[in-house]
Amino acid sequence: MAIVMAIGIVVQGVLLNYFGIQFFQHIFGKILCIINLSLWFSFISSFFIASLDGKFKDIHYSNVINRFGIGTWVAGTSISGILFYKQFSNWGFIPVIIAFINIILWIIYIAISVRAFIEISRTKSYQNVHGILLLTTVSTQSIVLLLNTVFKEISDIFNLSLLIIGFCFYLVCVFFIFSRYFKHSWSLEKDWNNTNCILHGALSISGIACLVTGIISIDIIRWIWRAAFIIFIAVEIMELSRLFNRIKHYGFTQAIFIYDVTQWSRVFTFAMFYTFTSLFQTHLFIGSIVIETILKVGVWVVIILLLIELSLSLHNAIITYKQSTRKIGRETEVNSPYSL
Repeated sequence: MAIVMAIGIVVQGVLLNYFGIQFFQHIFGKILCIINLSLWFSFISSFFIASLDGKFKDIHYSNVINRFGIGTWVAGTSISGILFYKQFSNWGFIPVIIAFINIILWIIYIAISVRAFIEISRTKSYQNVHGILLLTTVSTQSIVLLLNTVFKEISDIFNLSLLIIGFCFYLVCVFFIFSRYFKHSWSLEKDWNNTNCILHGALSISGIACLVTGIISIDIIRWIWRAAFIIFIAVEIMELSRLFNRIKHYGFTQAIFIYDVTQWSRVFTFAMFYTFTSLFQTHLFIGSIVIETILKVGVWVVIILLLIELSLSLHNAIITYKQSTRKIGRETEVNSPYSL
């Protein structure tokens, strides 16, 4: 679902704001939306299959940290509902159904996450936490965006409640993440997780949610953008340092061209910060050079990151397919009645 989140915000946020509504409504924009919706439906189907096979708990729940990854289902479903509503307005009842289902999924996810927070706190197992915890904030604010897109009127109290819940989760997650890196020994190349970039991505989506609801003052949103910008710079400095360290320890190929699903979080967070900046640019007092650079250069950075991740994931899928084919071939050969 991290893939659905990333592609969805690139299409709905980055490409739409850069190329305009004409691109979004053009056949190319529709094709991208259909591809993303197809991915979303296939992943939803795989979750049901895992449940029927009895593998759901082992894959998604047994590890207390991995439970937070369920937040990608909520956020991915939110962006899919928004895309469906924007692209296929004649089928407006489907996004409504998606919205109600997603609210139920979000409630279940939050209950699971709160229990996970308590378990981590009780066992003092901060050494394994990372930015995946911030999906609690991302999923909550994605619900705000979905509901305010699909429904014409959402009460200010309801919007404000969700926004506050999202920000409270952000503070809790930051405390847990800082506890890991300040209280335990760690190395940059091994222990700095890709998902830590959600530190600024979660603030960006929170800022967008504040903008969409229209109930938060411009001054507060401006401070949210500044915080997201500062954290973006700090996190990406860490990422560059980590990159050089990994090249030094593992070599160029092993350091860069190794696929991991958590890498999609970088595409998502970059795209989210770009979208936040493009939507809020007229209210920012920071130097115009900085804003223009983010808006003109940032779009191509996001597109390049997306293409890199797509190529890495395709390459990984091909390798996995070949390995599974060889394994099946060997098992067939061993089990064959004609084998010696």
